[in-house]
Amino acid sequence: MAQAALGAAGLHLDELNKLRVLQPEVAQQTAQLREECKAFVDRIAEFQKTVGGLIELVDQLAKAAESEKMKAIGARNLLKSIAKQREAQEQQLQALIAEKKMQLERYRIEYETLCKIEADQNEFIDQFIFQK
Repeated sequence: MAQAALGAAGLHLDELNKLRVLQPEVAQQTAQLREECKAFVDRIAEFQKTVGGLIELVDQLAKAAESEKMKAIGARNLLKSIAKQREAQEQQLQALIAEKKMQLERYRIEYETLCKIEADQNEFIDQFIFQK
């Protein structure tokens, strides 16, 4: 009867005979919900920690990839500059070869001319000696 009077006033006794405003079932559901919420919050915190670690790892990998990308670009640019230097050197050597070929041709013509002059002079000397 006391419980009915308390129930009509919106008050209830729990299993430890403490006076409560909520019904025991509602209090139990509230406590259960509180525990579930705490477990959920703990799982969310663990998830955030895991995601934070994953983001950190992805950032490190992105930095490493960017570093490797820059190294590759540097190496490619170096190779291009070396190729251009070799091409310029090849052109210089081709020009030098052409110049040396022209010089060789001049020397050959000069040599042939000198040989002809020598032959003419030897013939002149031979004729001069035979005339005496």
